[in-house]
Amino acid sequence: MSTLLIVLQAALEYLAFAKIGAAIGAGLATLGAGIGIGNIGKSAMEAIARQPEATGDVRTSMIIAAALVEGVAFFACVVCLLIVFM
Repeated sequence: MSTLLIVLQAALEYLAFAKIGAAIGAGLATLGAGIGIGNIGKSAMEAIARQPEATGDVRTSMIIAAALVEGVAFFACVVCLLIVFM
């Protein structure tokens, strides 16, 4: 029983560091998603410029890839917010 109390007390001492880490993690997830979607858009515009007849296919692939990147970023931000508020 006393070992559990020692572990819980140590966890409470480092709670502030966990919250700072979660905030940094949420920021990095958002930054990574922004960079990823920017690269997706850049590549799609280059592909459309090279082959204008493939505009529809490129746009569809771009939207799917951007949605996947946003989904991962949203999941990372939710996990970080759960760490902050739990």
